Amino acid sequence: MPSPRPEPGAEAAAAPPPGCPAHAAGAGPGGGADGLRRLFGPEADTDPMRLYEKLRSEHGPVAPVLLPGDVRVWLVLGHRENLEVARTPSLFSRDSRHWHAMREGRIPPDHPLAPLTTWQPLCVFADGMEHQRLRQALTDSLSRFESRGIRRYVIRFTHQLIDGFENAGQADLVEQFADQLPLRVITQLFGMEEEYGPQLVKAAKDMIQGTETAVESNDFITDTLQRLVERKRVEPAHDVASKLIEHPAGLSDDEVREHLRVTLVSANEPTVNLIANTLRMLLTDRRFRATLAGGHMTLPDALEQVLWDEPPMTTNIGRWATGDTQLAGRQIKAGDMLVLGLAAGNVDPAVRPDLSVPLHGNRSHLAFSAGPHECPGRDLGRAIADTGLDTLLSRLPDLRLAVPQEELRWDSALMSRRLVALPTSFTPPRRTGRPRPGETSASARQPLPPTEPVAGAALGTQVRPTALPGDAAAAGAVPSSEPERGTGWAAVRRRLRGRGR
Repeated sequence: MPSPRPEPGAEAAAAPPPGCPAHAAGAGPGGGADGLRRLFGPEADTDPMRLYEKLRSEHGPVAPVLLPGDVRVWLVLGHRENLEVARTPSLFSRDSRHWHAMREGRIPPDHPLAPLTTWQPLCVFADGMEHQRLRQALTDSLSRFESRGIRRYVIRFTHQLIDGFENAGQADLVEQFADQLPLRVITQLFGMEEEYGPQLVKAAKDMIQGTETAVESNDFITDTLQRLVERKRVEPAHDVASKLIEHPAGLSDDEVREHLRVTLVSANEPTVNLIANTLRMLLTDRRFRATLAGGHMTLPDALEQVLWDEPPMTTNIGRWATGDTQLAGRQIKAGDMLVLGLAAGNVDPAVRPDLSVPLHGNRSHLAFSAGPHECPGRDLGRAIADTGLDTLLSRLPDLRLAVPQEELRWDSALMSRRLVALPTSFTPPRRTGRPRPGETSASARQPLPPTEPVAGAALGTQVRPTALPGDAAAAGAVPSSEPERGTGWAAVRRRLRGRGR
């Protein structure tokens, strides 16, 4: 759960009054051109949430800030203001061709922002009817797999990952689990060979962090997906790539490729962070774990609380003003860029005066943005995280943090704050018929299960993961090593299964 909000006026007392030339960053380490604070560099990397609160106290719900290259933009900090921008594409467009910095040539192809802002023929850069055409093709193609078939993919890959480290009795659940699971599922849905997975994980992470090699990473992803589209044109199958190609919207190869790319990025990195953040919260926050163990919260509830407190993406780039307008008293000029402050909006005092109050069942957070451009991979991400965590806790019922909480570290980037590692320890559970790593069995040799939709089993519904043949853990059986009493994960999972699971 989030740290207590700073005392009212604490930041304001140290800050110069609004309008003062020393206002905002001044000569501090985060200062840049015009004395504005940077959303990159030491201050932002050390504690982005603290930076957002400084900006809120200095500027209110909309603050002028700098992006890489000291490009001036607006950061939207207020919850209501974020919704206004996200839900009004007529005033705040997703078409980056409105951006004066882009038109003036200040964002060359090798700029760190180029992969995120250069216009492409896909739904995230379109509005109106064109957006509807492209977005419908994507959602229709994904919906062909919105069933418990996806959950069975997740269970299968979760077991494979755990098989690789459970004998050691310890694991880094970021590197060995959260980093690996989402893209294994996504590459299967796309119809890709599994060997592409590790390289795509690295490239997707690098691109979304806006590093100096972001352009090269974007090129690798683009080239890989282009070869996939060319192959699926000749050899279609039951996968997302083939469904996009076959869709009545008649997408070009470029449009198919770019929609696969945006789905990969939007479903992978946020899901990695959601899994890691939820695990960290479960292992370190006694209030959080006690609420689960006491039956006052289900695992889907826990995920939603994390989406409020530690959203997978801290910001979203971007929106561009189609004309001169006002937002929270700020004069926004035509062509100005606005960055949605998702994490800052989620802790806006106007909607959350007390951050310690739980928000069970409340999905009005900004974790997936909002409006017509709400993240298309949100339901896929929820399903991967929910099912993967449920299966992990079943296999490792006495999972615990292996280092002091204070030693955990994060990497902060332009759009996300990523847990570097989550060292854990556990008692290797006794076998219940599952093969050891490297061994085979009848169930291990079976092909992946079909993913045709099952009526009434949409991705957003609460569906108990389907058990695989010979899989006692996924079927809900308690492994023989699970403690029968106490506050371990066995007790938590029994409570969860009694609350709609």
